[in-house]
Amino acid sequence: MKQEYIISAYTENHIGMLNRITIIFTRRKVNIESLTVSESAIKGISKFTIVINSTPEQAAKIVNQIEKQVDVLKAFYNTNDEMIFQEIALYKVSTKALTAGNKIESLVRKHNARILEITDEYTVIEKTGHNDETQQFFEELNEFKVMQFIRSGRIAITRSSVERLSNFLAEREKILSSIDVN
Repeated sequence: MKQEYIISAYTENHIGMLNRITIIFTRRKVNIESLTVSESAIKGISKFTIVINSTPEQAAKIVNQIEKQVDVLKAFYNTNDEMIFQEIALYKVSTKALTAGNKIESLVRKHNARILEITDEYTVIEKTGHNDETQQFFEELNEFKVMQFIRSGRIAITRSSVERLSNFLAEREKILSSIDVN
């Protein structure tokens, strides 16, 4: 049965890594719903956060393929219940619509959004939340003709108190230090 999975891949920060990882999904005909790449807590290591809809078997196979890439340290897949995640969305509306009444201000408060910038022509509003929350805010705000809308990829961390990459690296270091190079 297909469900949403969040794949976390930790890689060295090398040119072409994004292409090499996305090719794995293309070859398996799996659509990437969301993709975010950023620095991780470890200097020089990037974290890919990739959202897909697949079966558990397919997610496991993809993670195994990702781990075969030379510059990949480790990859994991988790369900949404195992992760804490958010997205950010930006909305541009006419300032005239904002000042015409208090409906937009009420929507901003109702959805725990915030106003980032107000100019004579437009106002930019930010909303952080899950995809359905940012989409709901868009639909309600679009009554006032949203001029531009953009949503980021998902960012996510595990609910577990243990950082799995740190454990993996510690185990790897222990194994490497026990090998006698003489």
